[in-house]
Amino acid sequence: MKLWGREPALVIGAVGALLTVLASLNVPGIDAGAAAAITAFVAACIIAATTRPVAPALFTGVVAAGAALVAEYGMNVPDGVTGAISAAVLAGFALFGIRPQVTPTAGEPVYAEDATPVA
Repeated sequence: MKLWGREPALVIGAVGALLTVLASLNVPGIDAGAAAAITAFVAACIIAATTRPVAPALFTGVVAAGAALVAEYGMNVPDGVTGAISAAVLAGFALFGIRPQVTPTAGEPVYAEDATPVA
């Protein structure tokens, strides 16, 4: 399974990092730390659903969500910094922590031009 021709962990990690930054910029009804933590954790869960093994992705979700919560409630930093910290952790772990350890789950077979399956 590939998303836009790329590995799912990379695409979802990048999208999740972007959404985490956006979530930290004045989401009505929820504070920035909680929004960034939820977005990071959901992105990691989607990565876990699209790759095997799931442990690296779930670890990333917990660490990125934890970083957002610590930044919001423990460090007393501005909301933008909270989003940036969580996004950096999510993107960095997706690229350097998850991607080297996982493979995409099986999707549709890819065929060569002569209709023979390509491994």
